[in-house]
Amino acid sequence: MATNPNQGGKKLVRSKSGLRMVAANSAFRSPFELEEPPWVPDSECSQCMSCKAKFDFVKRKHHCRRCGKCYCDKCCQHKVALPRLCFLDPVRLCYDCAVITQKENEFYDKQLKVLLHGAAFQLSCPDDMENLSEPCLCKLSADHRFLLFENAGHAKHSPVELEQVVAIQILTAGEDSQGNIVANGLSIKHKERESGEIRHLQLIISATTDNRRQSLAFVGAVQKGVKFMYEAKESRGL
Repeated sequence: MATNPNQGGKKLVRSKSGLRMVAANSAFRSPFELEEPPWVPDSECSQCMSCKAKFDFVKRKHHCRRCGKCYCDKCCQHKVALPRLCFLDPVRLCYDCAVITQKENEFYDKQLKVLLHGAAFQLSCPDDMENLSEPCLCKLSADHRFLLFENAGHAKHSPVELEQVVAIQILTAGEDSQGNIVANGLSIKHKERESGEIRHLQLIISATTDNRRQSLAFVGAVQKGVKFMYEAKESRGL
């Protein structure tokens, strides 16, 4: 499979849940994207799956666009943006899914922007014999599939495919004067798609970094993004 961060495009599709803007080729979908759930068939749903109210000509059935379960209007009245399923407009959700989605949307509103903007680090590869450390700008590719490493004047490190990350760990540098643990970087282990080899790299926040706060925010955002990626793979049965 190709691993060019610039490949792929978008297409508009209409499902029974609404309009979605998805990757033209599913191989290039965002690793944060959830699989659209199947709906519980109307024939198998005679009552609300939350309050147990019986459906009739007055009390109509509604399906939650995130879990696919069947509810009455009262139990499925929330209209919430659902970027993890690529819907263009807010969609109908049950109460539980609305709460989860609103929390997740904080990632899209804040942390995803941090990842796309990038942050400065010292990049090192402990697997290499020399294990040289060099400054780089690390950021997420526009399609969310790769971590990119930009370093003016030096050869670029190969992009890391997010779905091939097998482990991440926040690096620490002791405690501050108040006893709080001080984070100073991120350790990432990932699998090379072609060889299957596990590679290890570290992003270290340099003491001379101009914007340490941005680098710390990036570390936290990567951790959240990888969690989303694992959830998405599980929803697709991977």
